Parts: sequence; C-alpha cells; structure tokens
Amino acid sequence: MLFDRPLAIVDLETTGGHITRDRITEVGMILIDGEQVQRFDMLVNPGQNIPPFIEEMTGISNAMVAEAPPFAAVAEQLLEKLQGRLFIAHNVRFDYGFLKNEFKRVGIKFRSEVLCTVKLSRKLYPQHYKHNLDSIIQRHEIQLPSRHRAMADAEALYQFLGQSLTNLGREAVETAASELMAQAMVPPGLDPEVMEQLPDVPGVYLLYGEHDLPLYVGKSSNLRNRVLAHFGSGQQQHKEVRLSQQIKRVAWHETIGEFGAQLLELELVKSLQPIHNQRGRLEQELCSIQLQPAGSGFLLPRVVYAHEVDFSQLTSLYGLFRNQKEAKKTLTELCEFNGLCQTCLQLEKRGARKGACFAHQRGRCKGACVGKEDAAAHNIRLLQALSRLQLKAWPYPGVVAVRETDPVSGEWEEFLFERWCYLGSRRADSKQPQAKPRFDHDVYKLLAAFIKKPPEHAQLLELPPSA
Repeated sequence: MLFDRPLAIVDLETTGGHITRDRITEVGMILIDGEQVQRFDMLVNPGQNIPPFIEEMTGISNAMVAEAPPFAAVAEQLLEKLQGRLFIAHNVRFDYGFLKNEFKRVGIKFRSEVLCTVKLSRKLYPQHYKHNLDSIIQRHEIQLPSRHRAMADAEALYQFLGQSLTNLGREAVETAASELMAQAMVPPGLDPEVMEQLPDVPGVYLLYGEHDLPLYVGKSSNLRNRVLAHFGSGQQQHKEVRLSQQIKRVAWHETIGEFGAQLLELELVKSLQPIHNQRGRLEQELCSIQLQPAGSGFLLPRVVYAHEVDFSQLTSLYGLFRNQKEAKKTLTELCEFNGLCQTCLQLEKRGARKGACFAHQRGRCKGACVGKEDAAAHNIRLLQALSRLQLKAWPYPGVVAVRETDPVSGEWEEFLFERWCYLGSRRADSKQPQAKPRFDHDVYKLLAAFIKKPPEHAQLLELPPSA
C-alpha cells in the first residue's frame, strides 16, 4: 500500500519564488514510519538578504537566520532523513525543486518520488473551488499555532492527510494519490534530470522530436507547469496527445516577465518554423489597405505591400493582413456592413449593364452607384468605416523601452522599440543593441496592447537620443 512506505511531509520557507536564484531559510519535516512520527525543523542561513515583504509574510528576519547554519552544513543530515521516502508537499514541485537545487550546489544528487497535496485535494474534494493551504485549513478546521512557518504548514498537511484517510477511506485516498503520481511520470526518451530542472518562472520552452526537429515553441508564466502539462494523462485534444508522443528533447529560456516571453516566442517561431505552431510559422508578405483618389471623385482602396511602403511610418494605412485574400475579404465585409458600393470602389465589376449594383438590389448598398449618394458623402462613410482599422501613429519622438523588473531581485530587462519596430534587448550589464528597424505584424500588436494596458512589474520608458 502506498502509505505503508516511509513518508516525508515537507515545507520550506525561502527568500523568494525563483527556484534557482532564491534560497531556503527554514525547513520543516514530519517523518512517518508506520505508527512512528518524528518532527524536525530548523532555520537555514540563506547567504543572501531576505526581502522585506517575505520577512513580513513568514516572520523570519535576517537577524533570525544570521547565526543559523548554511545549507551546506546540514545537507548530509537532511539527505539522511529524506532518503528513500515519498516526498509530500503542497505545490510539491516548488519545495522539491528548491531542495534539489540546494543539494546540487553542494554536489549531492537527490531524487525522490513526489506527491502534491494541492492536486490530491482537488481530486479528493472536487466540489470545492479553492485548494490553497489557507482554504484547506479553514475547510477542515485545522488548528495551528501559526502560519507561513515551515513546521506549522507541514503540520497542516499531516492533519489534512489524516482527516482524508479517516473520512474518505484509505483505499480512496491511496487510489487518488497513485493516479496523480502516475500522471507526473516523465515519458520514456526524455531525461528525467533535465525535466526536474524546469523552473517555476516565466519564459519560453522548445519541444524537439526525432533528429532534433523543432516541434513546438510555447510561452508561459510558469515554465514547469506548462511543460509538464503536455504529458498529463488528462489531455483531451488529439493534437496534444500526438505532440507529447513525439517529444524527445525539451529546452527553455527564462525571462524576467511575460512580455519578454511573448516577444521571444514570436522570434523563435519565425526563425525555427516548428511544425505544430500555426500562428507565425508560415509568414507571408504583410499587406495593408491604402486609399487613393480617382477621377470619379471616389476614394479607392488599394492593397499595398511591405516592399512598397514603410508600415512603421505611414498612418494612412488601414489594417494589417498576411495576404491579399485576407485584405479583400475584410473590405468586402466592411462594405456590406456599412452599405458602401463595391462597384464605385472598384472591388466589383459593374458588368455590361449599367445601373444599380447587385448589393443595392439586395439592400446592401445605399445607392452611390445610381446617384443616390455623391462621392463626398460616400468617402466620408468609407473613412468612418475604416477608422477602426487605422494603424496607430508612433506616439513618441524616438526610441522607447519596455522594462520588466523582477519584484524580488530587482533585476531588469529592457526591450527597445522605434516606430513599432523591435531593436533588441539589454540588461544592466549590456549596451543598447544596434539593429535595422523592421516592421512585424505580431510585434506591432504586442506593443500596442502593452501601451494600452501595461502589466504588473513592467513600464514604458522614453529614452533620450543618446541612450
């Protein structure tokens, strides 16, 4: 039986949430061997400053850990206690990943089977929406002397497991736990050690198949969760199942925030052309709509291409399209919805017979083709209809930077743009990149959305000419 084996219920307190950059400040463990239960907890000197908001949340101050041993001094002791046990924690990948990295820094390889009590709670109690530790404590009326200290949180998990075994029965809990552990297994052909190194941070991941063929590029605010989701047994879509069966290698790039991840994803999809990425994979020549006057007095829409005009400078352009067919389809729909005459706009041939166009006969044209509306009035309505598609003028005098900042470390990265064109990125220890501006449809949309609503921990900076 699953719970007849040695168990370790573990909780850690840390200096932050970055699995490789931050460090452990406290370890709390409940070791279970049948009827025998031992509790062990200790403070650890992280060798780095504890940020104020982490100190406030956990109650662990820099002064408290100043005289505590560093992890290297207690690593062997912790390894001896954990070795051969099922590792149980709430959001187990966080605690297990931190411990694995700490052991790795002192030259110790640590691996264990793991069980996540967040997922176990969802499986055992699907009628409830929230499964964070606070919700579990409240729902099960667990009494604790404190919260956000390692031993107290481990104690909460111990009581949760005990109540679940009593209330639901041992067989039900063990079956649910066994199913969760089976889902977490890495498929054959992938290096388990590499998969264990996946960080819980924003970034871009790359999935490769046989002969290192790029299969898929994706982004996520949590790389570990997103990549492991590709291998979950609960996948419903056939294409996801097919993709997971083809994967032979996983690689990733960490970013400070989600904007950097989105930008890098666009670059990699366009350069690698992964076979399972549809958006951006087969880039066709970008085109737009431009109005030109005609001898008849009517403004005529014309499809123009990136090699003809500079999309980064002209504001007399309407819409961005990947091909001429998409642009003309949009024009046709816009004419029908607004009662514009397609024959006057030369989108449709009038034919040998003069008179009302076919759309007018169907009540979809207000009659410019038969003199019921003059060219000036038709032009005004055309401009109004196109206004929602008009490209935005570059609203800055020069180069701007989108800066993303890590709220814990203060580390930042800037992404530079000029006239909607991406110039490259820089960090505190690097120089401004020099690149030839090139207009890109997806980058334009990404930056325009950012300007409209900047996300948390990111800001837009106008740079002086010499920056």
